[in-house]
Amino acid sequence: MRNETKQKFNAYVARIAELNGVTVDDVKEKFTVTPSVEQKLVEKVLLSSQFLQWINVVRDPLMEAELVGLDVSAAIASTTDTNSKDRETKDISSMSGRRYKCEQVNFDTHIPWIKLDQWAKHPDFQQKLASLTQRTIALNLIMMGFNGTSRSETSNLSSNPKLQDVKKGWLQQLREDKPAHVMNGASTGNKIKVGKGQSKDNGYENIDALVMDAVNTLIDEVYADDTDLVVICGREILNDKYFNMVNTDLKPSEDLASQVIISQKQIGGLKAIRVPFFPAKSILITRLDNLSLYIQEGSMRRFVINNPRRNRIEDFLSQNIDYKIEEYGCAALIENITFEDKAE
Repeated sequence: MRNETKQKFNAYVARIAELNGVTVDDVKEKFTVTPSVEQKLVEKVLLSSQFLQWINVVRDPLMEAELVGLDVSAAIASTTDTNSKDRETKDISSMSGRRYKCEQVNFDTHIPWIKLDQWAKHPDFQQKLASLTQRTIALNLIMMGFNGTSRSETSNLSSNPKLQDVKKGWLQQLREDKPAHVMNGASTGNKIKVGKGQSKDNGYENIDALVMDAVNTLIDEVYADDTDLVVICGREILNDKYFNMVNTDLKPSEDLASQVIISQKQIGGLKAIRVPFFPAKSILITRLDNLSLYIQEGSMRRFVINNPRRNRIEDFLSQNIDYKIEEYGCAALIENITFEDKAE
């Protein structure tokens, strides 16, 4: 690391210490991030991803508690003959008895000295360093949400490149807790076939027919007409020509990976979007605010060190999080979709 780079890195560490009311030496050991700084860091992570801004993010000081989601589709209108009985209110919160449990997830990163030396000439050195970490955390949060299937004591990135063993995500919870809302082709050779002539053999003529059938048969009736329902598509579901970038003013290549892409056409009458790391041959139908990311307030821990043994700086950051689908009745997962015309 060049001397100029070292000075800028030391200033970066000093700024972290100042913001958290700790000493520079404390930053090099594990410290609890102050609530105000934690809030700003979380907000910047969320702002670095369009998708994370659209879902339901719940920050709560409790590590574990019951889910509380507003069931805005509940039927509450009524009439009452008050001569014979009192009017009775209806609970519009969906206290389902299901609970969230925030557990520690590590977001540990490093940057080689050679990369820092390249950045040192820029006046926004600290901002570059912070922004790269924030974007990376945002993408990892999305990846876990769609691909997490279990939680291991020690995760293995080589065996689980999509973070399958870090934290159980939304799709896996739907598979396990509400299999009746999952269509995976189990009765047709583990394939959902879409193509010309497939409707004659338990398949679908087109993707619109598949989505409409899923809404009619898998989504609870009270949510089936909800205009906030969207179709989250894997990259193999619709050709790229149907999609436009959301936030087209975000041109830098490093920003593209974290953005939502929205279709120019609807699928089965619903808006279609593509999100980073969503399974390629799958579809999820739900409201975006039905997907929750729970974050335990006050759980962020951090330390930052310069490691000359590895020629890099290392940033160790952790926070307790959990993923939940608030209303399973408002979600349908379609997996193993294949496109093939039926032979004549």
